[in-house]
Amino acid sequence: MNEHFNDIFVTTSCPTQQQLLDYVQGKLSAEEQHEVEMHLSDCELCNDALEGLAAIKDKEKIPGWIIEMKWSLLKKLHKRYRTRRKSENYISLAVIILCILFLLLALFWAYHFSIRH
Repeated sequence: MNEHFNDIFVTTSCPTQQQLLDYVQGKLSAEEQHEVEMHLSDCELCNDALEGLAAIKDKEKIPGWIIEMKWSLLKKLHKRYRTRRKSENYISLAVIILCILFLLLALFWAYHFSIRH
């Protein structure tokens, strides 16, 4: 897909989604856990994400849900992007047709007045 649709956590200094999930599931080493906690003290976005992950009871199902939600969101964004591109193509086509009509009208007018004079 397009780089416009990258994961928000990839382009920041935030922990990855997997790191947050591992933190919630208790799979991080003590050092990694400390790094995540230090980041959480300053980052409201990650704090909210972690709070949401912690509220889920079946934590082992989270990775599947994340993948499913990502694909659903990417499909919607891609569809919206295609629709926008389609309307831009129609506008371009309309401008080209108007230019051709204007050129034909100008040629007709020039020819018509050149015969009379």
